[in-house]
Order: sequence, then structure tokens, then C-alpha cells
Amino acid sequence: MRGLILATQFLTRLPTPRVADFEAADLSRCAVWFPAVGLIIGALLAALAWVAGGQPAMLAAMLLLGLWTWVTGGLHLDGLADLADALGAAHGRPERFLEVLKDPHLGSFGVLALVTMLLAKFVMLALLPATSLAALLLIPAWARLGPLVWVWWLPPLHGGMGDRFAWQRQPMAMLSWLAMLAVASLWFSPRLLIAPILIIAWGLFLKRRLGGQCGDALGAGIEMVELVLLAAIVAYPVLG
Repeated sequence: MRGLILATQFLTRLPTPRVADFEAADLSRCAVWFPAVGLIIGALLAALAWVAGGQPAMLAAMLLLGLWTWVTGGLHLDGLADLADALGAAHGRPERFLEVLKDPHLGSFGVLALVTMLLAKFVMLALLPATSLAALLLIPAWARLGPLVWVWWLPPLHGGMGDRFAWQRQPMAMLSWLAMLAVASLWFSPRLLIAPILIIAWGLFLKRRLGGQCGDALGAGIEMVELVLLAAIVAYPVLG
């Protein structure tokens, strides 16, 4: 359980037991538990959605978005904002991209990305069908499978968080999670089976635009996969 505890500490603000004798390599080994942490986050969201089921849709969406943001500590939103700032200011220059990416200040591109993402998630949650509790459970897990794929597939850009997770790639664990989530989605919410396509699409975007991956790109990818999966659940009644 050491890896799960460390992954929970890294990805969430949830209270966990203290882990003694922490080593730098533990950070890489715990990545295999990222989808499990996603299931924990999804379980909290599904429970809140069930409790708030009788409330107005806007209020329920606000509560869900608040919980979602709080439990992750805004970690992936921070990555999205940093990546947006770097892409917006780079103008095709790799050295400028890395310079802006390391800048702790938030720029206008980052603000726009944050506002757009939060607003889009709020709208999707407000429109989410009441029968989609299983989808809420699985969406965070699918999104957190993404970093395992991107780190296995793409080289790290620099000595950041993406580099740390590249120490030990674990393809068998990645494939096991893929199989488990695919079976669960096929049973409970087949529309989520587009998740592998989204994960591949984000990897192709990173390969084309950046030539690799970094911690901020991994976090931004999690946010993007979550949003599009929510949109897929909401759009289904319209498409059908």
C-alpha cells in the first residue's frame, strides 16, 4: 500500500498515513497507482452527486466542481495554466517555451485556460444526466491513466516532474489498468471507451508541439481528458 499512499499524497489533498523512509525512486514507482487514486476521486464525486441528486442542477454542479478542485488541490489546473502560458508566449521558440514554463507567475493565457476549463466543467456537470454516477466514478481514473501512457511513449523535455516519472516505465501495469477500465466502462458507461483515443490524441499533440512531455503537460492532459469525457456523457442524448 506504500505506492497507493504516496500517489494519493501527490495527487490529492486527502489525509493519508505517514510514509517513513521516503526515497526519490518512490515517486516513480507510485505512478502505477495513479488510476487507483482516480477511482478514489471518482468515488467521492459519485457519492456527492448521489447526495445532491435532489438539488437544483446548478447548485449540484457547483458542489461537484468545488469538491473536484479541492480534492486535487488544483494540481492539474496549475499544469494547464502553465502550459497555456508557455504555448501562448513561445511563438515557436523551444527555449522561450521552457523559460515561460518555469516562470511561477500566471499570465493572461493561463488565466484564460483556467477560466475556460472551470466554466466548461461547470456546464458539463450541470448538464450531466442523473444516471451517470458510474461515469463520474470512472472519468478521473481514465484521465490518470494518461500520464502512464505519455511517460512511456514520450521523452521528458527537461528535469521536471515528467522526468521523474520517466525513471521506471511500467507497460504491464498500464495495460492492466487499460483492460480493467475498459471492461468497467463497457459494463457501466460504454461512451467512456473513447478515453484511449483521447489519451493517444493528447500524446500526439505533445509530440507534435513539444517533442516530448513534462509535468505541466501531464497535468493539462488529465484536465483535457476529464473535460472531453464529461462532454461525451452530456452530448450523448443530443447525438442519440
